[in-house]
Amino acid sequence: MAPLTSSDPASEPASEPASGPAAAIAALVRKVDADPRSGEVLWRVRSDDGAVDVTYGNPGRRFFIASATKLYVTAILAQLRAEGRLDWDAPIAPYLPDLDLAGILVVKGGDRSSGMTVHEVMAHTSGLADYFEGRRPDGPTTIERAIAADFGWTVADVIAWTKLMRPGTPGKGLYSDTGYQLLGALIERLTGRSFGDAVAARITRPLGMTSTSVFGPADVIRHGETSAMRWGDAPLRIPLAMASVQADGGVVSTLDDGMAFVDAFFGGRLFPAALLAEMQRDWHRIFFPLQYGTGIMRFTMPRVLTGFRAVPPFIGHSGASGTVMFRAADIGLTIVGTVNQAKHRSMPYQLMVRTALAARR
Repeated sequence: MAPLTSSDPASEPASEPASGPAAAIAALVRKVDADPRSGEVLWRVRSDDGAVDVTYGNPGRRFFIASATKLYVTAILAQLRAEGRLDWDAPIAPYLPDLDLAGILVVKGGDRSSGMTVHEVMAHTSGLADYFEGRRPDGPTTIERAIAADFGWTVADVIAWTKLMRPGTPGKGLYSDTGYQLLGALIERLTGRSFGDAVAARITRPLGMTSTSVFGPADVIRHGETSAMRWGDAPLRIPLAMASVQADGGVVSTLDDGMAFVDAFFGGRLFPAALLAEMQRDWHRIFFPLQYGTGIMRFTMPRVLTGFRAVPPFIGHSGASGTVMFRAADIGLTIVGTVNQAKHRSMPYQLMVRTALAARR
């Protein structure tokens, strides 16, 4: 079981408080940590006023944040727009002349590949199929294949697979990791850097996030240094796959760095605050209870599912590794953490809601 510590990573593990919100949060996280389905549980809950600041586990332990990586993509795309180098309302294809996108989005016999915009891809409303977890005509999904026998891929592979898949309806929400592979390629094209180097130059180095990086092919041999994930009851070790997801899910981070990133993302330190408001202007459902704006996710729960207790909206992103990186601005609370469980997707959301409610006591 991971210990409850103070927010200072250099401090000794703190004794658990006997009562109050911190004790309640510790008990909730400890219960999940004892669940045999969970991997290594790392969790931090912090209120804006400092009244609650609880860290469970090693705050410097690196873990895969999976699709929460998309917030990094969004931050860089917002920077490029602010710099006048990217038009979110422009088609994405002309930005990617080296990629053959023809036929990647054929709807009712018409090829709409050249017309899908950067904004639509960011918002998951382009209609692009999802190469990672979407149904493939040639058998199992990509993630199912990787779990059966780990393998790697390239953006060219992703494009080829997606062309064979059934698209969604443009204008409606369909979560697509394919789209974020394209956005990663766009970032590389406009910055002249690899996606990992762009993240380092534009986010991690300026923020002093020394333990965060993009997991790539060169990192495969160090996969064991990262907190291990589980798929149901079994260990999940897919280093080649994790080195391939890159912009749709390849960032490795820590609780400390995760908090620093969330603070900067929502605090106007990475891109103009006006763009954050724009990202949240138009929410659409992707799968219950998650909604998507422009490169950003919202988690909301109806009261009937929370014992009629009011749960504020959480804005940020989650990851299929069991990661959450969210802010609940209505109550001034930030939660960053992982349960390292990729199959049972509800676990981190349930813990997020419960620890948020405990923090409000």
